[in-house]
Amino acid sequence: MEMQKFSRNNRIAAITKILLENPNKIIGLNNFTEMFNTAKSTVSEDIVVIRDTLSRLHMGRIDTISGAAGGIKYIGGISPEKTKKFAEKLCIILKNRERIIPGNFLYMTDVMFNPNIIHMAGMILASIFIEKNIDCVVTVETKGIPLAYEVAKMMGVQLVVARRETKFTEGSTITINYVSGSTGKIQNMSLSKKALKNGSKCIFIDDFMKAGGTAMGIIDLLKEFESELLGIGFLIDNVGIPKKLVQNYVSIVDFEGINENGDALLTPSKMFS
Repeated sequence: MEMQKFSRNNRIAAITKILLENPNKIIGLNNFTEMFNTAKSTVSEDIVVIRDTLSRLHMGRIDTISGAAGGIKYIGGISPEKTKKFAEKLCIILKNRERIIPGNFLYMTDVMFNPNIIHMAGMILASIFIEKNIDCVVTVETKGIPLAYEVAKMMGVQLVVARRETKFTEGSTITINYVSGSTGKIQNMSLSKKALKNGSKCIFIDDFMKAGGTAMGIIDLLKEFESELLGIGFLIDNVGIPKKLVQNYVSIVDFEGINENGDALLTPSKMFS
């Protein structure tokens, strides 16, 4: 059977697709030389073009990993301009008065399950934490799962979901009680002993930051696994609650509450201004 011939454009398109679909994963150059039946030097020249293009467009970078198990890996990225534009667009979507529900809460379920919005938000948060060298992303069921999944995907790590209630399908679990920072009520969360390896380095991702009680709960739960929390990220931070139980976290949008006219006060996070 005659071996197919691929032009440089063909190779660049295929290599780019493979890298983007496997963020933060090392891919050996021999994978590409075998795929295209071409020399390593030729593939290296293709990668130079891809690296330069992604860099110029602020679409992430290609890192070269030396050594026997070496190769290249794609590290996702997004420009500050695109990040701010996304945050501004999200504020406009969330300011719709029809989103305000009794108790002055924002209806966000559709946003949290919108693939385009969550993909962009996940890329932004992942790019903030990418240098942390973590083992997994942790979240609590339910609404934060899509966002946490996107962050985990972009960072090339496992997603771990803590439950509000124990399920027999989880096997042996560890359950902790924590105090809600906004209501003062005692709540619990549990995690299967099989879900997280002891000594893991994690980040916590969720949809909405109120007072930080859930984040404190996650910190306590991770201690039971002798694991460490290296970062916290949210889509939205309720800055209208001044006293937070945790301090070091990032968010994409700031929510200041509802004004006397019934409008939601939302702005891009100060870290983007």
